[in-house]
Amino acid sequence: MTRNRFVRSAAGAIVVAGLGLAPIGVAYTQTEPPAPDLKRGAAIVTQGTGAALACAQCHASNGASDGSGAFPRLAGQSSYYLSQQMRAFVSGDRANAVMSPIAKALSADDIADVSAYYAGVSAPFPRLPAAAAALVRRGQELAKVGSAAKSLPACDNCHGPGGVGEPPAIPYLAGQYGGYIASELHMWQAGLRKSSPEAMGQIAKRLDDQDIAAVAAYYQQVGSGAEPVASH
Repeated sequence: MTRNRFVRSAAGAIVVAGLGLAPIGVAYTQTEPPAPDLKRGAAIVTQGTGAALACAQCHASNGASDGSGAFPRLAGQSSYYLSQQMRAFVSGDRANAVMSPIAKALSADDIADVSAYYAGVSAPFPRLPAAAAALVRRGQELAKVGSAAKSLPACDNCHGPGGVGEPPAIPYLAGQYGGYIASELHMWQAGLRKSSPEAMGQIAKRLDDQDIAAVAAYYQQVGSGAEPVASH
């Protein structure tokens, strides 16, 4: 039942009740949305649909992306979070020359199917160049402790121990590409990413460029389920 049909049905029920008559065949509840179609999601990922390019061109079919850091790792990220981000590209809360037109070309069902597909796949973490040990240690400190001087809470408070995430709403950062993490923090700083304005929007503004580089370097080298030990 569509929203408009539901509203008209509910309005009709009120009128009937006001006349002292028993409503006939009026539905008061909406059915649950259909389960995502994983095969359809896989088809969109590999082939695209309509004006939407194939997701795999940038994010790979296994969600590991291309390793450049320009595109985020999606494998195993919660379907709720991925769907929310796609809707943010549609609404303008997030803006990207590539993702915005793709998101707008997808239907709500397409978004649900693609999000469920990527949430259900796994991918290896690529071996990437190591950052300077001092930079990683600074990032680890910010992630685990925060900074009282800058009124920064620990990143782990929301993103989970070692950045494993707090599904469904909070994404994992462990193993995410440092270039992508840094880019998004800069977007929040500039007010160009409008999702999570009370949390990430405020936190990003308290970070300087070195802080951002440190946090990004730390989370990139955290293996899935493995806690790194920064060298001294």
